[in-house]
Amino acid sequence: MQYVKLGRTGLEVSRICLGCMSYGDPSWRNWSWVKDAADSRPFLKRALDLGINFFDTADVYSLGASETIVGRALADYARRADVVIATKVFNPMAAGPNRRGLSRKHIFEAIDASLKRLGTDYVDLYQIHRFDHETPIEETLEALNDVVRAGKALYLGASSMWARQFVRMVLTQRASGWAEFVSMQNFYNLVYREEEREMIPFCQEEAIGLIPWSPLARGFLAGNRPRQGEASRRGGEDEVAQGYFGSLQDYRIKARLDEQAATLGLKPTVLALAWVLSKPGVTAPIVGATKLSHLDDAVAALDVALDSATVAALEEPYQPRAVQGHR
Repeated sequence: MQYVKLGRTGLEVSRICLGCMSYGDPSWRNWSWVKDAADSRPFLKRALDLGINFFDTADVYSLGASETIVGRALADYARRADVVIATKVFNPMAAGPNRRGLSRKHIFEAIDASLKRLGTDYVDLYQIHRFDHETPIEETLEALNDVVRAGKALYLGASSMWARQFVRMVLTQRASGWAEFVSMQNFYNLVYREEEREMIPFCQEEAIGLIPWSPLARGFLAGNRPRQGEASRRGGEDEVAQGYFGSLQDYRIKARLDEQAATLGLKPTVLALAWVLSKPGVTAPIVGATKLSHLDDAVAALDVALDSATVAALEEPYQPRAVQGHR
């Protein structure tokens, strides 16, 4: 395993982050591929055995069940000081106007609920899952600062939004002397590269760590929805991915990935992850795993060095597309 600082912090994280949305309650969103507690534990154990110390979940994943599963497994298999736990706040957790968003009230209640489910006194990285258009950013940022000052979170992160929104938030934190975002969890992969225009350059300039979500395009680059043939269970059930991917361009990029992978003697998933890892500023792509081999493939990508010709060939079919992931 390779380890790297998260942005400009002193925090060392593995270059692969295990995304834990797949661990929770299969009845959540009727996603049968989500694994329950018993079936999730081998994945968390295998990740630790491979040297992964970075685990990303969210309160909304299976409405808290993911946090519970992750917290219990990590407590059983690792020392708290040896793991980096990240979770997120924003999405609705129940009916009611104050059970969602980034108000001071919801942030304070959400962090305490997440800590209880995770079974820990603090999270290493507390992230806003999306931008809240209905709450003044000053209210959100001061509340997050207070969470850090209370010792309930060590660092702050954000996820997909417009770059101008993120810039405004970071500059407000800086001007107010509040704890600043140290990471951006952005939507980035071979078939979705719009982040290269503004968000990624800003994060590079400010030494904000990039921890991209969906580096395999929610399984599309792994072949879970072939152009001809039957989709995998996740490919058939994941309506979010179906809304994002499936254009002719997407399939052209997938075909190019497969061609280059065959030439190099690599699995397409390994090559797709190696491409993300090769990008300047990327700290650790967030990889989901529903087969143990997915973890082995992710780690194998760390050993792949891509030459400029391969990178150019992989990127050539891409054309600008509509912004996705946070609209």
